[in-house]
Amino acid sequence: MLTRLLLCLLASLTTVAATDIDWWENAALYQIYPRSFQDSNGDGVGDLQGITRRLAYLKEIGITATWLSPIFSSPMSDFGYDISNFTEIDPTFGTMDDFKAMMVQAKSLGLKIILDFVPNHSSDECEWFTKSVNRQDGYDDFYVWHDGKVNATTGEREPPSNWVSVFGGSQWTWHETRQQFFLHQFQVKQPDLNFSNPMVREHLLDVLGFWLDLGVDGFRIDAVPHIFEHRNSDGSYRDEPLSGWSSDPNSYDYHDHIYTKDQPATVELMYEWRDYLLEYQAKHGGETRVLLAEAYSPVETLSAYFGNGTRLGTQLPMNFQLMYLSGFSTARDVVGSIDYWMNTMWSRHQTANWVVGNHDTPRVASRMGAHKVDLLNVIVNALPGASVTYYGEEIGMSNVETECTEISCDGRDGERTPMQWAPARNADFSAAESTWLPIGPDFERLNVRTERGVARSTLQVFKGLQQLKSSSAFLSFKQPGGFSYEAITEQVLQIIRTNQRNEEFRILVNMGNKIEMINGLSNKVYEFVLATAYSVHRIGETIDLSQVLVMMPYEAIVLRWLA
Repeated sequence: MLTRLLLCLLASLTTVAATDIDWWENAALYQIYPRSFQDSNGDGVGDLQGITRRLAYLKEIGITATWLSPIFSSPMSDFGYDISNFTEIDPTFGTMDDFKAMMVQAKSLGLKIILDFVPNHSSDECEWFTKSVNRQDGYDDFYVWHDGKVNATTGEREPPSNWVSVFGGSQWTWHETRQQFFLHQFQVKQPDLNFSNPMVREHLLDVLGFWLDLGVDGFRIDAVPHIFEHRNSDGSYRDEPLSGWSSDPNSYDYHDHIYTKDQPATVELMYEWRDYLLEYQAKHGGETRVLLAEAYSPVETLSAYFGNGTRLGTQLPMNFQLMYLSGFSTARDVVGSIDYWMNTMWSRHQTANWVVGNHDTPRVASRMGAHKVDLLNVIVNALPGASVTYYGEEIGMSNVETECTEISCDGRDGERTPMQWAPARNADFSAAESTWLPIGPDFERLNVRTERGVARSTLQVFKGLQQLKSSSAFLSFKQPGGFSYEAITEQVLQIIRTNQRNEEFRILVNMGNKIEMINGLSNKVYEFVLATAYSVHRIGETIDLSQVLVMMPYEAIVLRWLA
């Protein structure tokens, strides 16, 4: 009877703590790169039916929502980030019926689906671009076109400005049919849409509405800083100044991008899209639809993307600060990265999210060392706010050496290799003779099936962390004093989560390669509830933190005090 009363009390306290928390604020988000998650038809490429087959796994490991890299019709020049039709499924991934079946399965499991939304540009094979090239009514200025400048000395026509593409070379390309330059901040096959044209904005709102009607729970907006460019009142474009960061005039780093990134109009566009989602929810009901913004921008800009006090923008301007850590980073470095976000975003908006990997960045095991994977997973899931996990990081996957093939020749292929499900042929990703990218050579050791059976595997640690998110202490993160973090030594990070009544967690992470002796952390007795493979402690063991705590190199532990 006493046990039941205690459980009821804890449940009620959890409910109280969670009453002012929307689902996305404490979510466990998970990025799927569809080509590499699960192949269902034996062609060596992942697809929607494969994702549907594996959704139960996401539920198992405690994921709230998964966002999918692009699945839309595309020539695949940039693997789906060059969209030819924003409301069609590319045959590589299946059919619209496959998408709808995936949505049904996700809803039945209580999982949310977030789609990649790529508004900055389309493919040059998009119908919109063809119409714009031919100056069809309404599409004449659907993209950014310009006559360019005539060189007074040579008489040759030159681009309107010195702007350099993210992928190198001029952002301007001459189109013979239209006899004008068109802008492309990325590949030449990715012409930029002209968002100063209201018709473009209407078309993109229609795209959002189309997928919302199919039940998606939100969008991750790609390449947000690049959506608008500064244009002079006479229609000309100013040259960007030198940055001093590169000596190569064809490198993106050669200029300071003051006219092609993070323009004020981009901030207003985020508010416009959030208004649309709010109106949609008011009309159709349901839970909050969410916007994630991919923006490698200063935190002050990210704050504006979130909101300005009167207007609301993207709920989750993505926080990439922890991705800049290296294998040599100390606990104090980690605190510096956390502070960069919290001192602005938490202070102003009481919001946080933590990203440690994606399809454009080497995996944690490769950039920091395999011994640091658990440490980063512990940190991002112990901090207040939403965590964002790139597929495979929960089992410790590393980059794989790849070679150029007819299918792909991209320097980012190493972090995009197939998910490692089991110590079986092709890691149980595909029944094909070969896969679109090679399977990691360590798949027999690092895979879901094997790690399910190992008590302190990276997967088991990850699952244990997700379970903590529903505790009263973790759900009290928006209450005064509900969390704290500090480097208690140069190498040991401590994160505290508490409801300040009857439950407290202390998460300790040793980033260094030496034993650490820590004395007098608290006058309470705590229980070990989670420990990584480097720890000598046992789950269920207790420790009086007024005494000395010994931490092994690269050890992370979670301690719980319960009144």
